[in-house]
Amino acid sequence: MASIKLEQLTKRFGKVVAVNNLNLEVKDGEFIALLGPSGCGKTTTLLMIAGIYRPTQGKIYFDDVLVNDVAPKDRYVGLVFQSYALYPHMKVYDNIAFPLKLAKVPRKEIDRKVYEVAKLTKIEELLDRMPGQLSGGQQQRVALCRALVKEPEILLLDEPLSNLDARLRIETRAEIKRLQRELGITTILVTHDQVEALTMSERVAVMHAGVLQQYGPPDELYDRPRNLFVASFIGDPPMNLIPVELERTDGRLRLVADSFVLPLAEEWENMLGQIPEASFTLGVRPEDVRISTEEKANALLGEVFLTEPLGGGTLVHFMFGEISFRVLASREIKMDVGDKFWLVPDQSKLHIFTKDGLSVREVGRRDAQ
Repeated sequence: MASIKLEQLTKRFGKVVAVNNLNLEVKDGEFIALLGPSGCGKTTTLLMIAGIYRPTQGKIYFDDVLVNDVAPKDRYVGLVFQSYALYPHMKVYDNIAFPLKLAKVPRKEIDRKVYEVAKLTKIEELLDRMPGQLSGGQQQRVALCRALVKEPEILLLDEPLSNLDARLRIETRAEIKRLQRELGITTILVTHDQVEALTMSERVAVMHAGVLQQYGPPDELYDRPRNLFVASFIGDPPMNLIPVELERTDGRLRLVADSFVLPLAEEWENMLGQIPEASFTLGVRPEDVRISTEEKANALLGEVFLTEPLGGGTLVHFMFGEISFRVLASREIKMDVGDKFWLVPDQSKLHIFTKDGLSVREVGRRDAQ
């Protein structure tokens, strides 16, 4: 297996900067994800690691060996595409064996390796079928086998689950994660689906407009987003993001927007006192708000505007003037449109962002350094 290090990696297509000064490290045997919306540069990064694209500038290292000038076939990389890219005129066996045949591996060794990876992915009984006779999930496993049969040091997955239905996607997520742990292979997953990234990976690199926004474990991205983009992209249901003004009334700080008025706990005094501005964006996750029928400290009185049953809970929309505020409530709480409840956000889990989109906590951490 191999570790990967990207140093100031940049890729331009004419005037378009697809990847901009990317610095990233992947440990030997680690599973990471490149996560972001379409056009953020994640697939371009993957293809540079594979050797299909040549960087405009910057360096790519495998185990501290510079590989910028190493041909794709010599990088010991397995690549699985979103489309699977199977040869329709070849049986499953021949699709899997194809890279070994190109490398002129002896027939007995090809047989051994093909049956080995087929058994690993539980498709031994499909080896005599044609790709057109397979389901999407089965085709995905064949593509995975073709990548694994070369015994690569690095496995690159480009949106491998996008063509699967929801239930099969969940099953295949678990299967890929099991295989990666069993083989201990260094793996990079490219996806726009935050659930895939957070459930499958040890660390996630969030990208936007070719720039790395944050890189860390899933819990860190969820609990401590460094900026407004990461906060808005991570979380389902999405975080409430409300432009607010900071006011001091009767010696207490409050965040105000229209009829939305949230008193702040004392813990925010020091952090906000260091920032010379009064306009912020408040972020509150729907699951970090408690609903009460009685008035509580640091609470808001909200009126139910809409309810969305989600099975395990209910997503409730409250309106404060023109501001919509979503709360994930227990389905045990019975409520109708027009009912009023006290909303108590967990002050330790609030997120407040500056006008530049940086987390106030992140600004405080940088200042402390």
